Amino acid sequence: MSESFDLVPAEFRHQVIVIDAVSEFVFAGTLIDGDHRYLILADADVHDLRDSKTTRDEYVLALRRLGIRTNRSRVFVNRDQIVSLSLLSDVVE
Repeated sequence: MSESFDLVPAEFRHQVIVIDAVSEFVFAGTLIDGDHRYLILADADVHDLRDSKTTRDEYVLALRRLGIRTNRSRVFVNRDQIVSLSLLSDVVE
């Protein structure tokens, strides 16, 4: 693991997380690694909210209820673009 991966709370490592980005993207997947610039998710769902009429909250609630629909084996999320991250299991209705 990268030293900067230590900046992520231990309970988030190797768990399914949801990342809200500055942009119109929502990322969800298993947090597998990271460094000073990126967090790396495996078996990820990268969703562009511009492609649907769903709000960010509605989409995240659907992820919680239905699970992740993987569309990327691995994705690097730029830390500068992250507004928030949470465990998928912490999403409440």
